[in-house]
Amino acid sequence: MKACRVVGPMWSTVKHPAFAGRPLFVVQPVDERGEDAGASFVAIDTVQAGVGDTVLVLTEGNGVRQILKMGDQVPIRSMIVGIVDHVEAEART
Repeated sequence: MKACRVVGPMWSTVKHPAFAGRPLFVVQPVDERGEDAGASFVAIDTVQAGVGDTVLVLTEGNGVRQILKMGDQVPIRSMIVGIVDHVEAEART
């Protein structure tokens, strides 16, 4: 699971049927300070996230397949599963 920021929506006219009817977003992984931490990627949205939201993204294909209950041949690897409301972190020493 990764914390990410929603960068923006993505549209595709031709895609695998498993993606049909599912909103797609480009997400940017972030660290505990909200700074960019790695390369952006595409995730389906299941929680009605919006641009700029900090979200939790499940990035493990088996977990995504279990949630979607679409069988073993689902090509979806990344799914937004939660919107982060607030983060509290203690200062590191």
